[in-house]
Amino acid sequence: MGYEELVRKQKEYLFRCVSTYYREPLVITRGEGMYVWDDRGRRYLDCFGGVLTISVGHAHPKVVEAITDQVRKISHTSTLYINEPQVQLAEKLAELTPGRLQKSFFTNSGTEADETALVLARLYTGRQEIIALRHGYSGRSALAMSVGGQAPWKLGTPYVAGVVHAVAPYCYRCPFKLTYPACDLACARDVEEVIQTTTSGRIAALIAEPILGVGGFIVPPKEYFKVVVEIVRRYGGIFICDEVQTGWGRTGEKMFGIEHWEVEPDIMTFAKGLANGTPIGATIATPEIADAYPSLTFSTFGGNPVACRAALATIRVIEEEELPKNARIVGDYLREQLEALKEAYPQIIGDVRGMGLMQALELVKDPKTKEPNPEAVQRVFEETKKRGVLIGRGGLYGNVIRLGPPLIATKDHIDELIAALTAAFAVVARNG
Repeated sequence: MGYEELVRKQKEYLFRCVSTYYREPLVITRGEGMYVWDDRGRRYLDCFGGVLTISVGHAHPKVVEAITDQVRKISHTSTLYINEPQVQLAEKLAELTPGRLQKSFFTNSGTEADETALVLARLYTGRQEIIALRHGYSGRSALAMSVGGQAPWKLGTPYVAGVVHAVAPYCYRCPFKLTYPACDLACARDVEEVIQTTTSGRIAALIAEPILGVGGFIVPPKEYFKVVVEIVRRYGGIFICDEVQTGWGRTGEKMFGIEHWEVEPDIMTFAKGLANGTPIGATIATPEIADAYPSLTFSTFGGNPVACRAALATIRVIEEEELPKNARIVGDYLREQLEALKEAYPQIIGDVRGMGLMQALELVKDPKTKEPNPEAVQRVFEETKKRGVLIGRGGLYGNVIRLGPPLIATKDHIDELIAALTAAFAVVARNG
């Protein structure tokens, strides 16, 4: 099928909401390591990793081998039967996650993992009210959209009741117009007033990402989670840590993002990078919380043996190749280059932030007013594509460039990315 016909049929047979990047959408046909190829044979450096999902590189041989081997044996059983890969993966999650997290429930996506966590929190506490963060994102189901903190991702009404939103720890756009650390963590301490004024005072949980992913890689101050989680627990709630984007070495050195903040969650959720592109979601909780879920529940494809084998193989690669360490080393190098880029284009790049191989540039029309500049993002997208580099975008205003390359990235790959970005910003600056 030719390119033009494929684009036409995409529009004709898929929902219009299945949007694509670029004026001329890419048709990706294969991938290997850090690179993907389009239908015309052109190679691109993938610096968004299928939205932070390709953690160990495209078509990693060990992951492919595990998937192929399992498909030859049996590809589906459902959760009504025990399958060894599911049990092995659950044991591995209990081994690696912080604190007392032990029992897992498997689904197909981050949306389902978060939904499971939210239902579980309500069942365990006997309470209904959930604290979520503005600028946060938890998926596309009714409950997940309800806890989401961005209007563009909240579609259809009515929403699920019992959700209130606290301000995000968005230092670059502090809602209190303060500066860290002189702010005394006003965003964190405000959570108590949110509970006292917008809830019954009897909350079920806080759900939060260690770094707000779709929100534009918003990184909280180092003390933020200790303050917020203490407040939440004081009011009887538990902490749901959404590691869908930050998990599995992405933030550098640690396996999970929340470990940088030295807080132990009561529930954690995963998806994306867990199985290197194979659909999977996971919710892990402490034994007493997990056991609060009634015995009768079901996920047709949750715990699928093929997905679980893919996840086990992915985790093995992450451990054997020390990819969290690599994410820190190469991520630090990337951050240095991005800071230099900001110095070169201070009128366009308002903020650089992130951790490990999860870095972002927030583009503005004026560094003083911080007026968002999504148009510049689009121009950078087109220019980097011309130079064979794929990047991501995000943020409430669509003005954040998100970079999340596979964890196998080297400094040479970063040089290739930075060369494309530098050329792109030169074009944007020249054309206004």
